[in-house]
Amino acid sequence: MSQEELMPINVWLSGRSYRLRIKPEEEEAVRKAVKVADDKIAEMRLSYPGDVQDFMAMTILSYAADTAVEAMANPLVQEELKKLADRIDKLIA
Repeated sequence: MSQEELMPINVWLSGRSYRLRIKPEEEEAVRKAVKVADDKIAEMRLSYPGDVQDFMAMTILSYAADTAVEAMANPLVQEELKKLADRIDKLIA
């Protein structure tokens, strides 16, 4: 995708403006994601001591952990893990 096909938008995250270039059809989803992240940062700010960088890092870590847990719960991942475990069991038996 060329830069000409991307549209610039400004979003606010933790009181700072960030300029992004996105596909026009992704604008609503990106703005919702920014809102979720901004709300999570605000929640962290109320719950923990620290500075904005700490809150952003904690928000990223929270998102990454949630994504990893969801991926591990995926039935396809579970099936592949079972196959690998079965192969390992056969090799060590």
